Amino acid sequence: MLNSWKVILESVILTAVVVVALTLYTFWAARRGHDFNFLGPFLFGAVIVLMVFSLIQIFFPLGKLSVMIYGGLASIIFCGYIVYDTDNLIKRHSYDEYIWAAVALYLDIINLFLSLLTILRAADS
Repeated sequence: MLNSWKVILESVILTAVVVVALTLYTFWAARRGHDFNFLGPFLFGAVIVLMVFSLIQIFFPLGKLSVMIYGGLASIIFCGYIVYDTDNLIKRHSYDEYIWAAVALYLDIINLFLSLLTILRAADS
């Protein structure tokens, strides 16, 4: 029981640190004129690959290592989505679209937390 709380706390701390760091980086890069709009198609393709990988995992379980690989890939992809959606929130959304942009960013953070939790749970068992 104590180990599960430790894994959850580690996931929360890692998620908070990564989200704050990526948000600060995106604001700094946006101020310097960098544009992250090119990430959209790559991230979409990566999510499709991630979904196919999870379907393969459902029908043909490949073990603990593949679960950790899945969690690592998902973490990287959702870090990219945090940067992409934060950049869109800064530059492209009008005042009326901030709610949908905030929901997209919230989902990115939740998915990052779940993928980090997947990695740490697989490593703990």
